[in-house]
Order: sequence, then C-alpha cells, then structure tokens
Amino acid sequence: METQIYMVRHAHSGYTPDELNRPLSPQGEEAARRVADLLVEEQITAIISSPYRRAVQTVEPLAARASLTMQVEDDFRERLLADGHLEDFDHAIRKVWEEDSFSWPGGESNLAAQHRGVRALENVLHRYLGEKVAIGTHGNIMALMMNAFNPAYDFDFWKRLSMPDIYKLSFNQLTLTRVERIWQAT
Repeated sequence: METQIYMVRHAHSGYTPDELNRPLSPQGEEAARRVADLLVEEQITAIISSPYRRAVQTVEPLAARASLTMQVEDDFRERLLADGHLEDFDHAIRKVWEEDSFSWPGGESNLAAQHRGVRALENVLHRYLGEKVAIGTHGNIMALMMNAFNPAYDFDFWKRLSMPDIYKLSFNQLTLTRVERIWQAT
C-alpha cells in the first residue's frame, strides 16, 4: 500500500532572528496560495506542519481549501545550526554537511537533526498508511530526511531548493520508492 508524502518547503519569508515567528513575505503569501491550488488537486488527506510560522502559513491555504485541520509536529522544525549568530553562515552550514556528527555550540549535527526528522516522518508513515500527507517544513531538515533514504539528497540538493518547493515522496511501508519534484518557485 503506497503512502505519498508531499514535502513542502516553506515559501519566502523576510529574515528576522525570531525563527519561530518569522512570517511569510507578501511574495511568500502569494506562493502559498499557488501551493494550495496545486495540492488541493492531489486529494491530500492530512496536513502536518513545523511549528514555525512561515511553514504553517505556507500550508494554511491548503488546509482551508481541503477543509482539513492542520496538525503541528515540532520535529519537522528547521535544524538548529547554532545557539546564537554565526559570522559566516555559508561556512557553518557547509561544515555540518561535511561532518555529519559535527555541531556548532548549542546546535544540532546533521545526524541529530536527521534522526529527529526521520523519526517524525516514520510516525507519519505508520499513522497515515496508504494516504496522501502534506508536510510543511524547511529546506535543511527536508534535505536531511530525504538524505536518510537516498544520499543523493545532499548539500548541493539543499542549495538548489527554492522557496517554496514541493517534493512528492512515495513510500511502500518505510521504503522510499519514488521521488518527484512537483513544483518549485520560479
């Protein structure tokens, strides 16, 4: 019995240091409406989101259009790179991808974040066997979850993601059988 997971990377948001409450930009709000237009045709049966506002706002229009109650799953939140500001973000993010077990002070290693995300994804796969589920999430944790099933989803894959971006993952039980990019921002 095939289960389809629609990984929805959040739409564009302006930067603020408040990760939890950072909202979508006007451009992001428009993109979220387009995401709903596309995914409502897929007959999604459940919608789950990271607790971060930008992820929630990206899948809210879909929840409204599909008349579904969105659930929040804390473990789909973005990976914590460090506890505080890092001077060179590009170096910092590359380092954790190059060394899976490395973490910056107060941050999560790739392995820790990946384990957290995959555990949550496996719970969804068990709970919604044979259904179609949209997950509102973030680029890094999404890439890490996909990487756990196929190493081709790596740092370079993450760098190419758009905001928003949607990947349809097909599973037979806990085995990833197919990945299809079904929409990306232009």
